[in-house]
Amino acid sequence: MKNLRIGAIGAALLMVAAACGGSSSSAADTIAFKAKAYPEAGAADCADGYGFKRITSTDASTVVFELCAPDVAFIQKLALTNYQINDSGYLTAATADGSIVTVPNGTGPYKLKAWEKGSQIVLERNADYWGQLATSGTAVFQWQSEGAARLLALRAGTADGIDNLAPTDIAGATADTTLQVIPRAALNTMYLGMNSGIAGDPFEKLEVRKAVALALDRQRIIDNFYPGGSEVASHFTPCTIEFACEGEEWYTQDIAAAKQLLKDAGYPSGFKTTLSYRDVVRGYLPVPATVATDIQAQLKEIGIDVTIAVVESTAYLDAASAGTLQGLHLLGWGADYPDPTNFLDYHFGKNSSPQFGAPIAAVYEPLMAASATADAATRAALYAEANNALKTNIPMIPVAHGGSALAFKASITGAHSSPLGNEELSVMSSDGDDTFVWIQNGEPGGLYCMDETDGESLRVCGQIGEGLFGFVTGEATTKPLLATACTASEDLLTWTCTLRTGVKFHNGATFDATDVVDTFASVWDCANPLHKGRTSVFEYFSLISGFLNTDACTKPAE
Repeated sequence: MKNLRIGAIGAALLMVAAACGGSSSSAADTIAFKAKAYPEAGAADCADGYGFKRITSTDASTVVFELCAPDVAFIQKLALTNYQINDSGYLTAATADGSIVTVPNGTGPYKLKAWEKGSQIVLERNADYWGQLATSGTAVFQWQSEGAARLLALRAGTADGIDNLAPTDIAGATADTTLQVIPRAALNTMYLGMNSGIAGDPFEKLEVRKAVALALDRQRIIDNFYPGGSEVASHFTPCTIEFACEGEEWYTQDIAAAKQLLKDAGYPSGFKTTLSYRDVVRGYLPVPATVATDIQAQLKEIGIDVTIAVVESTAYLDAASAGTLQGLHLLGWGADYPDPTNFLDYHFGKNSSPQFGAPIAAVYEPLMAASATADAATRAALYAEANNALKTNIPMIPVAHGGSALAFKASITGAHSSPLGNEELSVMSSDGDDTFVWIQNGEPGGLYCMDETDGESLRVCGQIGEGLFGFVTGEATTKPLLATACTASEDLLTWTCTLRTGVKFHNGATFDATDVVDTFASVWDCANPLHKGRTSVFEYFSLISGFLNTDACTKPAE
């Protein structure tokens, strides 16, 4: 029987603590709605020039977002897994005791049964779900960093679906009639990062960063180590996204020019540095160690002596966000929604992390202007300006848009891939079996996904919680979830959202508009007592808004 694959869960199931307005008891339903605006004293001053100005729950099923500037991608941003809505009472209680990181309380088709750290996460069907009930009563997330081990588990019948087939296994798995292989579109970017903000590091100098850019044969990397459907990145954002590839294409290899640049920078004999990566397979980086070793060999040709360092995944992401990764680092990005704002604003916007050093005004100023207009010609010109500024300043080197593939048992119905990595386990099932087991590449860092950036966390969160919008199964187009519709004013500065009624959180509380206000306010305002998570940096929030009371914001840990 398949359920023997699930490890011992333990006698005590995780429960959400009772709290006013978010109790697991029936009393949660009796709390009357009370209209609320945030900030309560009046609209924010829009110091960052974009994002939220005020959020108001005008009645139980209506919430109004007032923006500082038009945002043409606002609905797409609301659909991000990060922006899931929490029950106000749960938010208060779970923030106080820290359980918000490990014991999520959502409205989705699955609810958490247990997280066995280091082993698996077990979800159970939400029998009170407002939408289509999950087809399998139990969904299990497990993780295995080696692609061959994931495939072995699938063939052995201990898994129903696996993420990211190793490139060398795709052909064999495709020919196996007991399996079904489904490709995932290459809406991602792998890049080689450099931090210009670390004093004394060679990468402070533009000449050094450009030398590295000219030293790399990126096509060689694609040809040797990436599966079919992959391509060299001509720009940071994949060109299948509208406006992504305006402006000049990236540099081509020129070894002689690279050596001269190092000489001009004061390094005629090169220098020693470190190349860091996390040993976690992604669609944008299918064989991390092999790619790192090849880059090491390529840079040796211009005199840069590279030592490779492998860092644990969660610690690595935290260090990247804090801007403390010295030397070179390999990372990537998979699309959360198909718009340049997702790729460019997150990495290079005014409030982006110091991963590459200080944000660059020549990049973020046209990005802000581009996100505030719906005029196609204007957006194209502004993205060309931003892309050209990236090429001039070289905070990183875009290397690849990586094709990838998922594999499932042939008997699985509802099997699909998502171009955004948002596979929905609730629609997948196998005849005669009520448990679906999914093996991904790594364990989540946390499950309060307002404060997470890793796809392994976000995929689990997506089964449990919901935002106002989400994405159509297997697609990158939005669909309403907790909102039934959001309408914009003519100037795109006010968005009025009508909410779904009759929705219950997993703890029994009734969803209403004030839950929406409190969810966003807790992250938006760094001085809010509920502004706490695993890191409390809330890096993804910069996609939709700047922060209030920035002096109180948590800085990424060094």
